[in-house]
Parts: sequence; C-alpha cells; structure tokens
Amino acid sequence: MDNLFTRSLEHTLEREAPLAERMRPTTLDEFEEQAAVVGRGTPLRRAIEADQLRSIILWGPPGTGKTTLARIIARMTRAHFASLNAVMAGVNDIRRVVQEARDRRAYYGQKTILFIDEIHRFNKAQQDALLPSVENGLITLIGSTTENPMFTVNRPLLSRSQLYRLEPLSDEAIYRILRRALADKERGLGEYRVEIEPEAMRHFVRAAGGDARAALNFLEMAVLTTPPGEEGVRRIDLAVAEQASGRQVLKYDREDEHYDVVSAFIKSMRGSDPQATVYWLARLIYAGEDPAFICRRMMIHAAEDVGLADPRALLVATAAAQAVERVGLPEARIIMAEAALYIARAPKSNSVIRAIDRAMAVVERERSHPVPVHLRDASYPGAAALGHGKGYKYPHDYPGHYVPQQYLPPELAGRVFYEPSGEGEEKE
Repeated sequence: MDNLFTRSLEHTLEREAPLAERMRPTTLDEFEEQAAVVGRGTPLRRAIEADQLRSIILWGPPGTGKTTLARIIARMTRAHFASLNAVMAGVNDIRRVVQEARDRRAYYGQKTILFIDEIHRFNKAQQDALLPSVENGLITLIGSTTENPMFTVNRPLLSRSQLYRLEPLSDEAIYRILRRALADKERGLGEYRVEIEPEAMRHFVRAAGGDARAALNFLEMAVLTTPPGEEGVRRIDLAVAEQASGRQVLKYDREDEHYDVVSAFIKSMRGSDPQATVYWLARLIYAGEDPAFICRRMMIHAAEDVGLADPRALLVATAAAQAVERVGLPEARIIMAEAALYIARAPKSNSVIRAIDRAMAVVERERSHPVPVHLRDASYPGAAALGHGKGYKYPHDYPGHYVPQQYLPPELAGRVFYEPSGEGEEKE
C-alpha cells in the first residue's frame, strides 16, 4: 500500500512539475549542443557509454545542462547514483554517503557515483571530507557549479577531477527546445492550442540568453496565464511575451564572468572600439557593478593605455569618478559612458607604464645608488656644510628655463626608461 501511494505521489509530482523539469532530455542524443563535451566520439561520452566514468566537474551558466547530464549518467550507469545539494548538505551527509559507498562496495561490489549540485557552496572542510574517497576511487564525483572552479573548488579535489566547461546554448538550440515543448503532449504543452507570434518567440530566445530553463519558464508562464479565445486558441503576442519574461536576469558571476566582462571592457577601450566599449560598460552597469569600481578601472586605463598621447584622458576619467560619486545612478551611466568613449577614441600609448615598470625593475634588482650631491636637499641647517646642493644648476636661471645636467646617479647615466611612443601629443 505504501509503495502504491509513493508511486502515485511521484507520478503526481512529475505531472505537476514545472515545464523545464518535465522537458529535461533523458538520453545523450536528446541533449542539446555541448558537442565539445559529450558529442559523439568525445572522451566523456565514450566513458559514459562504457560505464567507466571518472570524477568530473561540470562548469557553466544556469540552464546549460549540468544537472540534466548528471541525470542522464544516472540512467545509463550500473553504479549506485547518489546526489547531494551543497546548499543543504553538510559534512555528516558526506560521511553517510561515503560509509554507504564503502558498504556497497564491500557487500555487493557496486560502485557509487555521487552528484553534488552547486559544489562551489561547499566550504573547505566539506570539500576536504570528500577528498580521500575521491582519491582512492571509492566515490566517483560529479560536481556541478555555475562559478569558476579555479576560485571555488579546492586544488586537491580539482586535480583529481576532469573539468568540463558547458557553454550557453545557441539561439537555434533554444528555438528547438521551445518548439519541442509546444509539440510534446505528454511532457510539454502540446495539449494546449497555442499560436505564438514570431516576434514573441524571438523575445523568449533573446531574454533567455542561452538558458534553456529560463526560456521554458517564460513560455510556460505565457501559455498558462493567457486565456483561450472563443475558438480555444491561446495567442501569444510580443506584449504577452514581455510580461511573461519580466526583466532579464543577467548572467553575471562575481568570481568568473565579473572578471571576463571587466577584461572585455578594458580591452575594448584599449583597442579603440567605442561600440564594444559602451556595450561592455552597459553589461557592467546592468549587472549591478559598483560605479566606483568602473571609474577606478577607467582612471587606471587612461594612464596605462592612453598616457601622454592624450593627458586629458586621465583628467576626464578622474572628473567622471568625482561626478559619478555626486550624481549616482541612473544618471551616472551617462557620465561613465562619456569618459569611457573619450578614452576609447583617444590616441593610445603605453609609454608611461613601460617607463615606471622599467624603473621599478632597476630599483628592485640593482643596488640602491646614492642621490648625487648636487641633487640632495640643502634646505636644512648644516646641509651646506655637507656639500648638499653644491653645483646644482637652477633651470629658471637659463634661457628657455632649461639647462643640461645629470639627474640620474652616475652608475645609471644613459639609462632610458621613458621612450615617447610617437602617438598623439607625444609626437611633440
């Protein structure tokens, strides 16, 4: 009786599960894209099909198939498949799974595959508790994470696992997934009569941003909340699609994509591409990046990559930082855009950073040379008796306010640290 009730409950939950859950692929052939990871002939696919999987970590944005792939493996393996969610599990849960795996291996000779969703949520102690069992092969680990495992997974555990990066799905793949959901009468929305305008479908795809789960959630919300017309057809236009999808949630990872987007922003300014510069700036602003951080990056970039080819770039960046602090968002976006576009359009020179880095290298690697006597401070009592300042030529006493004299220590005479680039104002 209990088994019958359990099966009935499971069937009810499966039928009432969200569309994205019901439409999960169940075989590798249904799995969308990720050909570099599980395409035919790839090492991972061969290992899965031969039931010879070794520990892996699946890394990628939400909705790219990490959990789905783990469930497909669970269907295909003869090993016992256990799962933990790192948000709720603790060290005691890990120890329980390890002990059960040990008993299972001893009594039945059966392997254990442990899937840990959001493994980046585990702290160091929890990850360390896994390490011995993964190392000796008692447990085959499948970890999934949306954050860069180089930052969030312990090095020893990472070194014992194969890392696979799953990429956001293409627009074409999202289209295929949505169409399947609309046609599938058992798992999808095929029991409804639905007409979707092409622009509404395009909006779902754009708003999903490569996330299959988000796309299916948008579609389900639109269909279920749209009443059928007199002829029983639910018509989804662009307005309905926009309401169903709400404001797009930007895929932005503080430990990973944060650095990638910032890098793209800086490299676009350095590459003098104003279109890309303002796009990546918009990504940073939309994701909620601290405006003070953005302004600091622009000030650094103005000195490092524009430099003396246009000294005003640093003034513009500094003024923008001050203005942004006083104005605040949303208007501050205009100020940041002006500064970023000015820097992107300015002539480029890295002579400043090259000069200071060369000088720093000499200071670090060579002995510290005394300050030449004629350059030493002669302003305090007794300095003249020590000969400080003797022989110093005051430039303003000479025509053009310039007179040649040695400013470097004699041991460094002739060394060149700063070399004008010949760009912009440095031509002069």
